[in-house]
Amino acid sequence: MTRGTLLAAFAHPDDEAFGPGGTLALYVSRGYTVHLICATRGEAGSLAPGMESTADLGTIREMELRCAVEALGLHGLHLLGYRDSGMPGSPDQDHPAAFIRAPFEEVVRRLVALIRELRPDVVLTFDPYGGYGHPDHIYMHRAVREAFERAGDPEVFPEHRAQGLQPHRPARLYYTTLPIGQLRPFLVVLRILGVDLRRLGRNRDIDLEAAIRAALPVTTRIDVRSVLDRKERAAACHRSQGGGWMRQLPLPAFARRILWGVETFHRAIPPFRLGEPIERDLFSQS
Repeated sequence: MTRGTLLAAFAHPDDEAFGPGGTLALYVSRGYTVHLICATRGEAGSLAPGMESTADLGTIREMELRCAVEALGLHGLHLLGYRDSGMPGSPDQDHPAAFIRAPFEEVVRRLVALIRELRPDVVLTFDPYGGYGHPDHIYMHRAVREAFERAGDPEVFPEHRAQGLQPHRPARLYYTTLPIGQLRPFLVVLRILGVDLRRLGRNRDIDLEAAIRAALPVTTRIDVRSVLDRKERAAACHRSQGGGWMRQLPLPAFARRILWGVETFHRAIPPFRLGEPIERDLFSQS
């Protein structure tokens, strides 16, 4: 018998491993059922230095995602099949199959169907800013939030009953969020070194200052030190996106546990109340 079900919903291959991979692996290790929804195959990503260019990056990244899912031990992967929309200003946003061009009601309907099929106790997705402002992340946040609210309403998408899907409203909704307090010393060093925090990343299209302003308060800290090896193996699967860096850094084990041993979240539903203690478990009251 499973102890409960966790459903994570993200936009691209690598969102799961670079983000809450440790948390996903931890709950698998504790006997929970863990599923992952991925909206796209990451076609708009860029290859890591040294990799040969290919016209079918989506196939490569899907294979990397399946590798990461196996490394984390997840019970199911659900691909929605939309196309990566790229960052703002990218021509990928004009592709007819781009995720952000998909009708919102269609995306919500598909997410509601998965919630009703998998019947999760807890749902996990991006924060309203999508972590660092990626349009696909923001669109996925909006769609997951809407699906979470509507999946329990029997009047919503009644055609699902013909598929044997009954209404179901999960108990909790969490967003990934940046641990601003832990990042402050690192940010100070970057500013002293003259790094422009508004133009980070391989393509210099990530505005970290905007992400910091948009970050929600941390309500939940999950200790993932016991499964850190799984998180690192999953990240290394995403070779095209430079995912091996975590294992390549010449750091002793204790330093790795300090840097990556805790993952942080914001509890959106039920709303976190002022004065509540920081949570250590996504399922503590579900």
